[in-house]
Amino acid sequence: MPIVKNFFIGLSNNTLLNNAAKEIGPMLGANKVVAGNTIPALLDTIERLNDKGITVTVDCLGEFVDTEGEAIQAKDQILEVMYAINNHNLNGHMSIKLSQLGSEFDIDLAYRNLREILLKANEFNNMHINIDTEKYDSLFDITQVLDRLKGEFKNVGTVIQAYLYKADALVDKYPELRLRMVKGAYKEADNIAYQTKEEIDENYIRLIKKRLLTAKNVTSIATHDDRVITHILQFIKDNNIPKHRYEFQMLYGFRTELAEEIAKDGYNFCIYVPFGDDWFGYFMRRLAERPQNLNLMFKEFTKPEVLKKAGIVAASVTALGATIALFKKFTSK
Repeated sequence: MPIVKNFFIGLSNNTLLNNAAKEIGPMLGANKVVAGNTIPALLDTIERLNDKGITVTVDCLGEFVDTEGEAIQAKDQILEVMYAINNHNLNGHMSIKLSQLGSEFDIDLAYRNLREILLKANEFNNMHINIDTEKYDSLFDITQVLDRLKGEFKNVGTVIQAYLYKADALVDKYPELRLRMVKGAYKEADNIAYQTKEEIDENYIRLIKKRLLTAKNVTSIATHDDRVITHILQFIKDNNIPKHRYEFQMLYGFRTELAEEIAKDGYNFCIYVPFGDDWFGYFMRRLAERPQNLNLMFKEFTKPEVLKKAGIVAASVTALGATIALFKKFTSK
């Protein structure tokens, strides 16, 4: 449903809603998909997942970084989380957006910040640092920084968004890096990315297979799609892919039972754990990927006490729910 997806992407980019949501996140059920906004809360989540045989990759949430001071603050928070994970002997690593580190206004600043993070990661048992992908406009900056760093550091990787036409070339370019394979969560033009679910799914499965057969490093298969998981598990079995060459990934708070089931079956499993107050943009993009996830938050928004206190954010998402309901009714005729 492209209209619904575009709506969620628009909300994710709304500065007013993002700022308002920081104040009321827990009331709206953000704690269901974000591991709190304090280091102790995050560590409790990581420890609980580790006890179930699941590793984590932590995303220190942040949107709209516009100044050097904000970029340095984001870098310092990432370092603080790394220290905490290392000092508590937990099994986790970091996922970082280059825009948090200043890339949208100073690419050299972002490079310096990321290099400082990687240097510290080397001291922490070579902790992996993943550069998350963002909108297509940022792809050149991400690959430019990655290419500068990959010769010096062996613990850096990135994400491949299967809906991009360039995804094939990127898989070919980085066989030696640890890569996370995702379908893609941003709105891109049809000259840049596949548009239909069928096309995206087909390319996603094809790229995962290609990567599993050719990669020299770990492939992270990030999906909640049962059909894709079943298909890839059979491919892994048919081609005798060793377990150390891949892992499955899911988002914190989504399909928890399935994640634990796969981990219990002996497969390497990692949960993507968001952390911090800037939860709104992150969650809206998750809804854009899978609008069915709206039910998780909509139940919280429609409680009378939330509608009374939450103001603009609650009203917006309540209106969104009504819009979707009307759209479904219209398209079903």
